[in-house]
Amino acid sequence: METLHQYIERNSGQVKTEKLKADRFISVLYSAVRENAGFMFKTLTSRMVTDLVAWSEYDNPITRNGKHIRRMVGELGIDTSEILDFESIRTGRDLFERRIAYWNTRPMPEKSDRVVSPCDARMIPGVLGGCDRFFIKEKFFDFEELLGPEKENWREAFTGGSYAVFRLTPDKYHYNHTPVTGRVVDFYELNGRYHSCNPGAVIELATPYSKNRRVVTVFDSDIPGGTGAGLVAMIEIVALMIGDIRQAYSHYAYENPVKPVIGDALLKGRPKSLFRPGSSTVVLLFQKDRFMFSKDLLDNANRCDVVSRFSKGFGEPLVETEIAVRTEIGRALNRRITLTF
Repeated sequence: METLHQYIERNSGQVKTEKLKADRFISVLYSAVRENAGFMFKTLTSRMVTDLVAWSEYDNPITRNGKHIRRMVGELGIDTSEILDFESIRTGRDLFERRIAYWNTRPMPEKSDRVVSPCDARMIPGVLGGCDRFFIKEKFFDFEELLGPEKENWREAFTGGSYAVFRLTPDKYHYNHTPVTGRVVDFYELNGRYHSCNPGAVIELATPYSKNRRVVTVFDSDIPGGTGAGLVAMIEIVALMIGDIRQAYSHYAYENPVKPVIGDALLKGRPKSLFRPGSSTVVLLFQKDRFMFSKDLLDNANRCDVVSRFSKGFGEPLVETEIAVRTEIGRALNRRITLTF
C-alpha cells in the first residue's frame, strides 16, 4: 500500500507528490491489523482512540508554545498571511481550526448558476450509475448506505446523478462552505466509525465513506435566487483524528454562527461547518441532468500520466485535482429559477 500518490494542482496544472501523514502506520492498520486482529482494528478506529490521538497531536500542553506552532506551520506549508489573528494562535488545535479572510483569498465566481467547492481539498468527480467512464461502482461509498437506511426518498432523488469526493488533508483550512444557494430541506446525522481518509486505506477498505460517522444536509437550490441545480446533498464525513463536526453557518464572515435547520435559506460560499481536527472528507451528490462538472476536473481525473493510488487500486485512471474552497467545480443545468432574493 505504500506507493507514490500524486495529484494535479488546479491553478498551475503541475503534478504534485503528496507526503501522506502517518502513511506507514495506516498501511499496517488497514492490512495486517484489520486482517489479523479485528478487535484491535475496531478499537483503533473508534471515537475513543480518535479523541486520544487528536489530543496528543493538537491539545497536548507540552506543545503549547510558539516553537511548536512554527514547526507545524513549516511542516504543513501553511500560508500564515491569510490567517485572521495569527498572533492569537497558541495550540495545534488553534492552527487547525484557523479562520481566513476567505472573502479576499478565496474568490467566488460571479455567475449565480455556478456550483462551488465546499472546501480546500483534493477532489475526484464521479457518476452514480450507467456506463460513464467516471462510474466507479461502490468504491468510495455504498450509495444506499451513505444516505442512511430510512432515506429512500433521497436515494431515489439522486439515483443516476453525479457526485464529487473532496479529501481534506491535515494542512488544509478546515471550514466547510456552502456549495450552492438553497433552502435546507433535510439535515441529520448518521453514526459510524472513524476510518482514515488516506488513499491507501480507502482502497483497502470497501466503501469507507458510508461507514464513518457523518452529517447530511440536503439543499433545494431551485428557490428564488438559488443556484438552480435542483437538489444537492452535502455529506460531511469524520475520519481518523476527526472526532467532531461543528455546525457554524454565518451569512457574513464568521459572525453569529448558527446550526442550520430545515427551512433555512443559506447563501453560497459561506462558512457552514468546521472539522475538528485531522483529515476528513466531504461528498456532494447531484441529481441526474441538473449539474455539469467543469471540463478541466474531468480531464484531470482521466489522466494516465499521473501516479495515483486510486488509479492503481480501482484499475482505471482516477486522479485528484487540488482545488480551493469557493472556486467553481461546475454549473447548473436546466435551471428553473432566475429570480433573486
